[in-house]
Amino acid sequence: MAEDHHSKGGHSRAEKLSAERRSDIARKAAASRWGNLREAIGHEGSLKIGNAELACYVLDDETRVLSRASFVRAIGRTGKVKGGRKFDDEFQTPVFLSAENLRPFFPSDIEDNSKPIFFSDGASEMIGYRAELLPDVCDIFADAERAGELRSNQKHIAEACRILSRGLTRVGIIGLIDEATGYQNYRAANALARVLEKFIAKELQPWVKTFPEDFYRELFRLRGIKNPGTTFKKPQYFGHLTNDVIYSRLAPGVKDELSRTTPKLPSGRRKHHLHRNLTPELGHPKLREHLASVTTIMKLSNGYGDFIRKLDQIHPRFGETIPMNLNDWDSD
Repeated sequence: MAEDHHSKGGHSRAEKLSAERRSDIARKAAASRWGNLREAIGHEGSLKIGNAELACYVLDDETRVLSRASFVRAIGRTGKVKGGRKFDDEFQTPVFLSAENLRPFFPSDIEDNSKPIFFSDGASEMIGYRAELLPDVCDIFADAERAGELRSNQKHIAEACRILSRGLTRVGIIGLIDEATGYQNYRAANALARVLEKFIAKELQPWVKTFPEDFYRELFRLRGIKNPGTTFKKPQYFGHLTNDVIYSRLAPGVKDELSRTTPKLPSGRRKHHLHRNLTPELGHPKLREHLASVTTIMKLSNGYGDFIRKLDQIHPRFGETIPMNLNDWDSD
């Protein structure tokens, strides 16, 4: 009898729980089952595709997700999103993919993409799906429709997926979410950091003669200054010219990072040569390569203005004359 009493009491308490509270308990239980909640980076983005509007996020492990509620609305399912999910022997199947007639059209990676992701947006707990699931679902319904396997109650989903597919590709979804959430700026900053890591050494490198004498001979000539001969005592402003024609055009962000990491003496001169902060593996070889090209352009120029015009055509300043295409540098 005691067991019946406790059982009845448990049912009574469950009935008194609000729908919101029950949903919260279920959500936390699910989160416990599939691991700790992940965190979203930045704010929610709004991704508009056709007539659909999807809430999207980038998580702290760089996974791009779409909120489950907006996902199911976008594919034409109406009504409240159910908290429960159907399970089978192989993997956790979203309700909208649970019909057996769709199974033959599942791609090989559907198991990973269809698992719900539990995360926090900083204010509340959320459930989402990997962004890659959206084009998967569109393909599944399109393939089933072409094969004549769709049921009548699935045709409206196929139509919604057809509209989504017109403005969506599997590769493009990542870029669209990055733009909507502002993650593209974070991604660019990360890419630039990786470029600088390859170019800028963590420790000061030994001095090695790097700038050829021809570079300074040509710089004197182009500036209309008498060549001082073997002493090569250079005007102080030659440092500014070198920053412009060499370091500003060597690689994205390199000039600013070299200036930041190379202290100045009270006289205004640098404590040591900028190139001693370049990595021997990439930074220094790229500098030598760039110097050879710039010196050749100098020899083909009639004056400093002519030289800069030619240099701007061949080696524009990064971030000014041309955009900084980090993909050209952030590679193995």
